[in-house]
Amino acid sequence: VQLQASGGGLVQAGGSLRLSCVVIGRTRSPYIMAWFRQAPGKEREFVAAINRSGGTTEYKSSVKGRFTISRDNANDMVYLQMNTLQPEDAAVYYCAANQEFISARQADYEYWGQGTQVTVSS
Repeated sequence: VQLQASGGGLVQAGGSLRLSCVVIGRTRSPYIMAWFRQAPGKEREFVAAINRSGGTTEYKSSVKGRFTISRDNANDMVYLQMNTLQPEDAAVYYCAANQEFISARQADYEYWGQGTQVTVSS
């Protein structure tokens, strides 16, 4: 299974971006998906997660109300719509997948994408 993230870029503070992640090679039921991010000099942190059906989501508190995670199981895609971006949101964003349960812990995710850079100018 491979994950490929895309959609990062440079945006002004207050702007929006939508990240995409495609799951390649899935042979089982849809994965539980998540987004993490890592800013320079900081630990990678949880951003959002979504269960198999898309009916349950979890968010880092600082992104609630600004970010929305969603999925399209027919096309093995997961998205992260990011609105009202702030300089502190700048990071490399990673999508991740696991088969077990929705979680904010990195260790619970088996598969990781390569990351996509989000830069926010103030």
